[in-house]
Amino acid sequence: METADIETASTVKSTFPIGGMTCASCAVSVESMLKSQPGVLDANVSYPNRSAEVTYQPDRINLKNMQQVVSQIGYELLPDTANAAAELEETERKHYQKIKSRTIAAFILTLPVVVIGMFFHHGFPGSNLIMLVLTGLVIFWFGRDFFSSGFKKARHLSANMDTLVALSTGVAFLFSAFNTLYPEYMLSRGLTPQVYFESAAAIIAFILTGKLMEERARVSTSAALKKLIGLQPKTVRVLREDDTEAEIPVEQVQPQDRIRIRPGEKIPVDGVIHFGESFVDESMITGEPVAQPKKPGAKVFAGTVNQKGSFELLAQKTGSQTLLAQIIKTVQQAQASKPPVQKLVDKIAGIFVPVVILIALVSFAAWYFSGVENNLTYALQAMITVLIIACPCALGLATPTAIMVAVGKGAENGILIKDAQSLETAHKATAIVLDKTGTLTKGQPEAQEIIWAQPGLDEGKIKGIMLAMEKQSEHPLADAIIRKLEAEDAKPVPVEKFESLTGKGVRAVFAGEVYYIGNRQLMREAGVALPAAQLKIAEEQAALAKTVIYMGQATQLVAMIPVTDPIKETSAEAVKALQALNLQVHLLTGDNVQTAQSIGKQVNITHVTAEVLPTEKAAYVQQLQAQGHVVAMVGDGINDSPALAQADVGLAMGKGTDIAMESADMTLMQSDLRHILTAIRLSHATVRTIRQNLFWAFIYNVIGIPVAAGLLYPFFGFLLSPMLAGAAMALSSVSVVTNSLRLRNAKL
Repeated sequence: METADIETASTVKSTFPIGGMTCASCAVSVESMLKSQPGVLDANVSYPNRSAEVTYQPDRINLKNMQQVVSQIGYELLPDTANAAAELEETERKHYQKIKSRTIAAFILTLPVVVIGMFFHHGFPGSNLIMLVLTGLVIFWFGRDFFSSGFKKARHLSANMDTLVALSTGVAFLFSAFNTLYPEYMLSRGLTPQVYFESAAAIIAFILTGKLMEERARVSTSAALKKLIGLQPKTVRVLREDDTEAEIPVEQVQPQDRIRIRPGEKIPVDGVIHFGESFVDESMITGEPVAQPKKPGAKVFAGTVNQKGSFELLAQKTGSQTLLAQIIKTVQQAQASKPPVQKLVDKIAGIFVPVVILIALVSFAAWYFSGVENNLTYALQAMITVLIIACPCALGLATPTAIMVAVGKGAENGILIKDAQSLETAHKATAIVLDKTGTLTKGQPEAQEIIWAQPGLDEGKIKGIMLAMEKQSEHPLADAIIRKLEAEDAKPVPVEKFESLTGKGVRAVFAGEVYYIGNRQLMREAGVALPAAQLKIAEEQAALAKTVIYMGQATQLVAMIPVTDPIKETSAEAVKALQALNLQVHLLTGDNVQTAQSIGKQVNITHVTAEVLPTEKAAYVQQLQAQGHVVAMVGDGINDSPALAQADVGLAMGKGTDIAMESADMTLMQSDLRHILTAIRLSHATVRTIRQNLFWAFIYNVIGIPVAAGLLYPFFGFLLSPMLAGAAMALSSVSVVTNSLRLRNAKL
């Protein structure tokens, strides 16, 4: 459920659950009705999601106005409240149970009608009256929703799938009832009083079955989202000031509250560990199967699962601000969004039903004036069959069901997809632009070794001095050296006269000796001699994309510490796989040319551009687009945001809150380039599924409607039965949804 987001002072964007929609053209009707209202700037209605995303001006139109407009055409717009999702789910559950009971009852009553109609061709005394009563119950009781919906649509001069069902079964029933009650009318004209009770009843039964299967499959398409929502615990144990516990609803948790998390429990909010240690399973957020170690100060996220340890959590982000809530919101928006192909399909679905009614009337007229024997019987059968077989549902479901499954599949694999368009575009990418820091590299500098400049030094003492000086340093690389020294059990010593030399390094005194730590410029200025052998080693380290930190004692060099942002273990493998997909890979970084070239060489990227500002990155993407490339940009989502927004598909990489959902079209919850391949493969699989769905939906109608109209009769003497048309229509929708569900098992 998405809460309202104020975009400007006078514009609100909200997502409202919609009740009562029975087919894809219902969504088209609700959308067009909302869009036509003064004050509504945009509306996007999703049939599979049963929701409407509306951008409107609250000073011109309010919720009550929109509810009235939607209810006029037979649907229900629910308020955008915290309980709206639960209310809609309960409504949908009742709706499913209603369809299920009606379907079973319709089949029980239809069975004797079909047996009489098919096996007792000449009837028996009272057979037509029995069929009339049973069929009347099936059509006007168990199938009454088709008629009420069709009538409401007709009042507003519009039509949907229910209109076709109501017209076809209504005409078949009335014609059959007339022939049953007044058979002499046909007999006096030398015609046999035909009845279509079995067809009318079976059509309702088949279509109810199709709807039942469609509802069941639709629930499966949103399983991934329900799994995410289910990760949120309902209550938490908050620690009071006196350390006693109070169990409260998760909605009441405030930032800075202390929360006790026991082994095996789900973490309720985003925060940091205040006390205690544990391992946390973050697979539902990042897709990483190995539980992560967590110590005091470490970040944890709502929905992740604590393992064996127990700890106190200091709440930071609660409610809709948590990472999990943001993921759920993004998934919901993506599932409801429409790629360009769906917008075209919506237009087709909107005019489809009136065109079908016209074809049905033309078919009736053609048969009636054809001069064949029993022309009225054939004319009615052709008209009824055309109305039944023409199914806009399959067409309307083709794209959104595939998108829903794909977005859910992505979420399960740690890929957060912002909208459907990015899913449709990703497979077209011809060039991919990679940022260096945090994308190809780990984004955290490491000091992997200490190179001693001369033998016989008291390494323990020098490490202690180095640690003491770096602990007071403000340089970003100091942390890397501190971590290295502490890992080697170095202990700081008391240094005197510490001084930070901006842009160069630091200086301090220990036991009357002056020590320097910093760059080559500082060593030269301080008069520290740099032997040729040591300079050669430094140059070799620089060629490997390492920054060399020097340490001098008085005038002699004592140590060099190469610091590097190491390349991720998976980067070279991922780049090779991207190139195998015929993607032109570019490395774009603000770092110096030497480092950039070294990184590019190590991962086999030839297109390397260095010393680029964030704004210039966007211009670089623009330049590639001008050359005809469809560009995917991959970055850490912060300084790369202009380029991410400019790219045809922006992919933000990062862990937890480091990601920039707003700039990117997709977010990879794990900092692993191989997930880009997964995203591209998912795009390929989704587009392939959409094309398959649309192909079969179009082919079904292209073949089905002419056959139903009687095109084959002059050549083969074949005229399609309305009952078979009803079964085929139900099957077409189910087959489209089932094909989309195959995406859930796709190997990415």
